Amino acid sequence: MAETTLAAIVRAAAERLAAAGVPDPLVDAELLAAHVRGLRRGEIQAAVVRGDTITERDLADFDVLVARRAEREPLQHLTGVAPFRHLELAVGPGVFVPRPETETVAQFAIDALSNAPDPEPIGVDLCTGSGAIALAMATEVPHARIFAVELSPDAHTWAARNTADADNLTLVQGDLSDSLEELDGTASVVISNPPYVPDDAIPRDPEVRLFDPAMALYGGSDGLDIVRVLSRRALALLRPGGLLVLEHGELQGEAIRTLLSADGWRAPRTHPDLTHRDRATTALRP
Repeated sequence: MAETTLAAIVRAAAERLAAAGVPDPLVDAELLAAHVRGLRRGEIQAAVVRGDTITERDLADFDVLVARRAEREPLQHLTGVAPFRHLELAVGPGVFVPRPETETVAQFAIDALSNAPDPEPIGVDLCTGSGAIALAMATEVPHARIFAVELSPDAHTWAARNTADADNLTLVQGDLSDSLEELDGTASVVISNPPYVPDDAIPRDPEVRLFDPAMALYGGSDGLDIVRVLSRRALALLRPGGLLVLEHGELQGEAIRTLLSADGWRAPRTHPDLTHRDRATTALRP
């Protein structure tokens, strides 16, 4: 069977992806090659340096994936996985792909759970999507009890797959406005990465605009419709002094602080992400 060098096909793929506007073309080319070969990215990089070859069959599979990525289908849909903190999550059509910036948002909830005086502090993740935040809390604070809620049947299926082995995590399919009422007044932390894109704000990246589910993106005319519901529901779920953590767009911090203050929350504060853009707001239940 004919073979060709891995270095040549990765280089050509990166050039094709760059021409298509993919932000990190070489990274994606290496990750797609790693996926086809069943290797880690570092192993692919080593194989390129060694001058390793690739079979025609693997090359055909790789070419199909590169063509789909050039159409801006998310890399995570092509490989079937998305990294999140120490986790590797299963993702695909119908669920929001977790983003690196959410990893820093999750840290607020993880720190609060770790420092809670309760022997089994309760954490709640509303609009859990793939289950990324909930599973991070469950695995990084193993003595905590974590509850996650997701409305979308498609996203719930992915979350169920990702959280199946977490004994301290309970996943519920339902509306955040009336789920987990049995926990009212007991949670130490409520966190959410809700839909917060205003209805008339079209996301710039094709990966988001064309492939992320609308239910996970759009939050009404100002993007805060779900945040308003979250504020009221979290007030009921949290015990006094409990922490609310909300992810949001970089221009929404002031509006969310005003909203939370009007609902009676204490000490609302907005925090930047690693790119220095406002990314999360926290507040304390009175």
